[in-house]
Amino acid sequence: MALLRLLLFLALGCTGLGARRRPTTHHITLEPQQNLQMRWTVDYRDEEVAIEVGASLSPTQWLGLGFSERGELAGADLCVLWVDWKRRVRLQHGWVDGQGRLTADPDTVCRSAQLLTRRPEATVFRFRRRFNTCRPRDYVLDTGTTHIVWVSGPGPLLRLQNLQLSHFAVGMARVQLLRAEVQPPAPPPDAARLELRSRRVAVPDQETTYWCTSPYNPCPSPSDPRLSSGRQYEAVVDAGNEDLVHHMEVFHCEAPVAQRIPRYEGPCHAPDRPPAVDQCKRVLAAWAMGADPLVYPEEAGLPIGGPDFNPYVMLEVHYNNPNLKKGHRDSSGVRLTYTQRLRPHDASVMELGLEYTDKMAIPPGMASFELSGYCVPECTAVGLPQAGIRVFASQLHTHLTGVAVRTEHVRADGTQLPDLNRDEHYSTHYQEIRLLPQHRAVMPGDALITTCRYQTLERPNVTLGGFSITDEMCVNYIHYFPKVNLELYATAPLSMQCNQSNGDRFAGYWERVPLPTVRLPLLEDEPCPARPTDLGHSDGEHLLDEGRHRKRAASEDDHGAHGCCHHGHEG
Repeated sequence: MALLRLLLFLALGCTGLGARRRPTTHHITLEPQQNLQMRWTVDYRDEEVAIEVGASLSPTQWLGLGFSERGELAGADLCVLWVDWKRRVRLQHGWVDGQGRLTADPDTVCRSAQLLTRRPEATVFRFRRRFNTCRPRDYVLDTGTTHIVWVSGPGPLLRLQNLQLSHFAVGMARVQLLRAEVQPPAPPPDAARLELRSRRVAVPDQETTYWCTSPYNPCPSPSDPRLSSGRQYEAVVDAGNEDLVHHMEVFHCEAPVAQRIPRYEGPCHAPDRPPAVDQCKRVLAAWAMGADPLVYPEEAGLPIGGPDFNPYVMLEVHYNNPNLKKGHRDSSGVRLTYTQRLRPHDASVMELGLEYTDKMAIPPGMASFELSGYCVPECTAVGLPQAGIRVFASQLHTHLTGVAVRTEHVRADGTQLPDLNRDEHYSTHYQEIRLLPQHRAVMPGDALITTCRYQTLERPNVTLGGFSITDEMCVNYIHYFPKVNLELYATAPLSMQCNQSNGDRFAGYWERVPLPTVRLPLLEDEPCPARPTDLGHSDGEHLLDEGRHRKRAASEDDHGAHGCCHHGHEG
């Protein structure tokens, strides 16, 4: 049987480098009932985001949209489209205080404002926003999770200043606003799909369930051309169960080629699970809520099949049921897309972070508490080839109290490199598999330090590491090539797991291994100049007159309002 590779085709690009090309337009539906849509493009050269907002608004209804640290209204940084008492449409920037009151901003943070459409069934406007305005109250856009906040209410308004926003409907959504620019290749004509799904599981009415289904045979047969090879993987979640399916993993059974894996459907840690199923432990695919389909780069594909490949895999689904719902059936799973067009390298998934055991303890009542898991230089020295590996994607993972995750990269000589991944606004409810803007080389002797920050202000007791959603984890699943025999770097106090793909540790003594140190810290450019960026302070409003911008001085009856939209069309 020819070696097959499951290939993910999210192309990787060096964002902001080389010749300028047409940026990718991203889209999200924020509020279906109001038909609130947001489209955006990222300009890495000028460090700006162009945002277009569409919604069904009444003729005088106002809408504010912007960003906040965790999706709350307090502290939000908004661009507000509103209609004044003279029925003029304006776009103005402001901040929300701790009591939900808006403070209007005299500066033009919502730059190049345009009103494209103003009709009862559709209002569309656009503006540009810099990544970092270098002002302390403005939200800084980064490559981690961005919490989009919106609020809307009836107009017209006399002024924006001191508008009490907490009286109106507020919404929130999470996105990765600053995404790596990608250009997925077209699927080949011979691509086919295979779904590995649970079989109408009666989801238990308990908070946490890990449900395993085995075995599956993903290997194509010469007599079955529909399963001839592969391209990507993605989640297939049953409608109505989106809040129950927390994450899913597909594990390869690392057993002798001829060994059959017995059928099993049930809790993953049940005492009656057949011992042979314990061999199904090498991660082939990992998904968590919020993740998009993952597609491999042109250089690599995930190996499925071959003369030394046991043909069986196992699906594991983590059900999170905090409300103890009863009567739910689920057949969610993972969809694989195949092709026989092989790529130069085999790819795989490696787990970095902390062991999820009770050795991992987080005190209650903490506004911020960090724990770090170390992949020490001794482990990469024995586990990686001399040419190293290339990391192309990363998925960060904690449970409910995790608020930030990062993986630092340190060379053998102590030189710190840019982080493999960092999310300062991490949410367990939005765990994307994120492409790195460039492949990152990890070499023998390198150290990888994964740090998770937790917030336990509402926890009365210690939070321990474990599998329950109320326990905690600290994990970075890195996707890399070429495939090696190193599966897991995980640490607990005084202990190190430097494990092979079969679950065994590499030979050697791994207790009390010295932790790596950074001898030459990474020097980062100062993101802001000595003086704040000129945002275009304005005493008036910008209007569009027959396609040309015109500036008009504010009169006393404007009541301090600034920033009218450029009208592209008003119906």
